[in-house]
Amino acid sequence: MGANPYPLGLRLAGHRVLMVGGGAVATRRVPALLDAGALVEVVSPELTPALRAQVDAGRVRWTARPFEPADVDGAWLVQVAVDDPAAAEAVSAAAFERRVFCVRADDRTAATAWTPAVARHGAVTVAVLGGGDPHRAVTVRDAIRDRLADGTLPQTGRESTPGTGAGATSANGRPPGVGRVVLVGSGPGDPELITVKGRRLLAEADVVVADRLVPGLLLDELRPDVELVDASKIPYGPARTQEEINRILVERAQAGAFVVRLKGGDPYVFGRGGEEALACAAAGVPVTVVPGVTSSIAAPALAGIPVTHRGVAHEFTVVSGHLPPDDPASLVDWAALARLRGTLVVLMGLKNLPAIAATLQAHGRAPGTPTAVVQEGTTGTQRSLRATLDTVAEATRTANIRPPAVVVIGNVVTTLPTA
Repeated sequence: MGANPYPLGLRLAGHRVLMVGGGAVATRRVPALLDAGALVEVVSPELTPALRAQVDAGRVRWTARPFEPADVDGAWLVQVAVDDPAAAEAVSAAAFERRVFCVRADDRTAATAWTPAVARHGAVTVAVLGGGDPHRAVTVRDAIRDRLADGTLPQTGRESTPGTGAGATSANGRPPGVGRVVLVGSGPGDPELITVKGRRLLAEADVVVADRLVPGLLLDELRPDVELVDASKIPYGPARTQEEINRILVERAQAGAFVVRLKGGDPYVFGRGGEEALACAAAGVPVTVVPGVTSSIAAPALAGIPVTHRGVAHEFTVVSGHLPPDDPASLVDWAALARLRGTLVVLMGLKNLPAIAATLQAHGRAPGTPTAVVQEGTTGTQRSLRATLDTVAEATRTANIRPPAVVVIGNVVTTLPTA
């Protein structure tokens, strides 16, 4: 049995890294090198389209020819990603002669360095070596990554109460007294459709302020000590409710908590995320946004409806239907929407669907325009129906479709066959 490898974290920012080969393996390896700040040079007669895009964007330097030993000069690390064993051996021999570590995709035993299976979770990077068995490394890496994501593996080696010493840390690994707010979109309903970043931050939260449409299984994964504020149960009318939510976000963050405002869909698609960001900014509270998958696209997709399709629709418009078309407070130009030829997606419009359909027809949209309604899209209780613009309101009432539901109007509704 050979000696165990010695693990290191290479700080490659500003240092030249040589990649020999421009195929699929190089395409996989280059992004991580760029993320590390390396000055990447690829030597290869040809490149994949993805690598050529990196070259065109100025992120990678390309030398369009076969490898020459002098290419190693000045490199801090060499990676070989070619299929020809003889060519790979020539590269590693040149690197060995110059005492430059060399990774070989074709033969790990002939390499002087190995690339581990890597998972990144915020500031934590997990790198696993499997003793030469990449499948073992990936299995262990994935297990650690999943535990970091669901919060069962803490990101700090010590647990302490805030303020109990110079080196105190909170349960999420941050120094005490450093509060902030993150607006996280939880997606359209399926808990697996939250982004990786959103799930990671949710696992780190001290306080979670959740909307009614947030997937319940995400809340079930929270640490026991997390304060959960159910925003749907805050009293008052809509305006006062938003003021109270803003106050909670600011006060908890100013007290040093890491606050996640968990919202259905995307925070900035009819989610009042902008109002919350403004309130935090006015109070001097750092706030960032993690976008979410919006139901305006996801719900139709899961019902077999693409919101755009070549030769059918070159545009799609998303509007709120929570106010009827004749309401003076409505900001929607329904007459203009009726003249468009693309797809119209209406959120929160089920109650006003009869008036919306009538208004669109009155301004020129054809009564026979294909129309669909998708209830509770992406969840196990998803239901959908297809009708036409002049029949959809009655069809929805007869089928007892209830909110939340997405209405899709346009020829894309009949583009794909129904399931």
